[in-house]
Amino acid sequence: MASPEPVKFLLVDDVEENLRALEALLRRDGLALYKARSGVEALELLLEHDFALALLDVQMPDMDGFELAEMMRGTGRTRRVPIIFVTAAATDEGRRFKGYEAGAVDFIYKPIDPLILKSKAEVFFSIARQHEQLARQKDALAHAAAELSGALDRLQAHTDNSPLAIVEFDPDMRLLGWSKGAERMFGWTAPEMIGHPLADLGWMPDSCIADLVTLFSASMADISHERGHDTVRCRTRDGSMLDCEWYSSVLRRPDGTPVSLSVQILDITDRRRAEETQLLLIGELNHRVKNTLASVQAIATQTLRYTRNPDQFSATFSGRIQALARAHGMLSDRTWQGADLMDLVHDQLRLGTIDPARLHASGPRVQLQPQPALRLALILHELATNALKYGAFSRPTGRVVLDWSVEGEQLQLRWQESGGPPVQAPLKRGFGSTLIDSSMKSDGGTAAVSFRSDGVVWDLAMKLDGPPASGAERGGRVPAAPAPAPERVAQALDGCRLLVVEDEALVALELIAVLEDAGATVCGPARTVEEALDMIEAESFDAALLDGNLHGKPVDALAAALTRRGIRFAFVSGYGRESLPAAFAHAPIIAKPFTPHQLVEIAGSLTRREENVVAFPTAAAAGPR
Repeated sequence: MASPEPVKFLLVDDVEENLRALEALLRRDGLALYKARSGVEALELLLEHDFALALLDVQMPDMDGFELAEMMRGTGRTRRVPIIFVTAAATDEGRRFKGYEAGAVDFIYKPIDPLILKSKAEVFFSIARQHEQLARQKDALAHAAAELSGALDRLQAHTDNSPLAIVEFDPDMRLLGWSKGAERMFGWTAPEMIGHPLADLGWMPDSCIADLVTLFSASMADISHERGHDTVRCRTRDGSMLDCEWYSSVLRRPDGTPVSLSVQILDITDRRRAEETQLLLIGELNHRVKNTLASVQAIATQTLRYTRNPDQFSATFSGRIQALARAHGMLSDRTWQGADLMDLVHDQLRLGTIDPARLHASGPRVQLQPQPALRLALILHELATNALKYGAFSRPTGRVVLDWSVEGEQLQLRWQESGGPPVQAPLKRGFGSTLIDSSMKSDGGTAAVSFRSDGVVWDLAMKLDGPPASGAERGGRVPAAPAPAPERVAQALDGCRLLVVEDEALVALELIAVLEDAGATVCGPARTVEEALDMIEAESFDAALLDGNLHGKPVDALAAALTRRGIRFAFVSGYGRESLPAAFAHAPIIAKPFTPHQLVEIAGSLTRREENVVAFPTAAAAGPR
């Protein structure tokens, strides 16, 4: 803290000896004495300094002490300076009255009594010090008030801009405060709410007001209570209900008595809805995963039951799983809102060994719900596979026409083959026919097959959940696709050394088995990013197959390490291109689930350094890994 300014006294006397005597008597620490030998000198000093006391000699030439005092009282700057007259002459009552009238506070007579002079000077010295202290305190209070005002302004700005609603209640649960956030959240203005009891506001259901009053009353009565947290349903001005979290705290006086209850309110309506949606989605995902696994189990069991050897089982089972995966991928692309029938037909019937001119599909736009779409995908796969093995597609002259129509709430489909080998009814019903019949009946539909001399005809009917999508009738050839997988994988990778990076044990086993059957030497599998990096740096190989992520970690570092070493690679993933490392968009994708043919074809193109490597798409490419 800085040292205080010295207190200033003004000594005015035309005799130098008198001035020196006053100076000697009054000298002390913290006191500055200014001397003037005339009224004019005194006025000059008075205009320059602030004095706590003026000691004026009454008898002075040109301007006596009374005249100087009158001039001091006539000037605003010096009007309040205390004056003590110093005189040697006997003072009658008239002169004393004149002195007081001129503004004097006291008289000191010569010869001066040192004790009296010091006592009176001490009074004015102390008053000056107290005045100075009060001035400092006033400045400090003004500074503190300015800081407090600024802090309150900032607090008010934060309160007004906060997404929280901030309200305040008195001990009788009467509303004391209603922030801008509360106005935005609930719709009522502060003048409409402040001053009213909680029970009269219509702000929340009556059922919870009593509970809140009881809870808040207990909080105010409990001196140890600091902060409360409650979930409350609140009503907005337009009548809608919001789920809110209330964070309350009690403001108290020093003696502990409550002043008010301050509440900050957070609107959690969207969060509650998101949580409910999340639970619903988790439940739906669990349901669909279990249904899918049950379907795969059933396909495996029934395929095994109707096949004669392992090779036939592998090809047939793999084809059916691929059909199911493509349908799942299509539905995932559309966020499981359904699938367009023509898109489903194109996706399931793209048979690369068949001339597109031999397969024609037509019909109105029809939007299928997810479950019927999955069942119809498997039916189309069975129809196409049977036509390829035994029916129209097994002869160069054969062709298939697929058309459909909507009659009321029924979708009518006809699959008609012609130009194939002679047709006769089978002695024993196979799994494909059983699957088609049971799948249609599960949706309240029907399936009828006719074994005509010119080809098989299937008439299918299924119930639609809604009207067909608007739009003109669509039709035409089904576009060609890559060739289907052969029964066995040729020895296409003889002498190739491949790195497999995959964290899923069963998938890794499948990758290794297919690659080794094709003649490759497999390194790995590497199951973590760290393990894969070590193998990339320590070993040599011709190409690599890289999982889309490893235990939830991205594989950008692995792709970069392979690129630095000049090793070509393909991603093996259920993710689409948009979810894989963007910097390596040139790398092909082997979509899960894959066929042995797809895997060997792309692995071979990597080792042969082909410029254009084809990524075989499947519908699972956009779904989760």
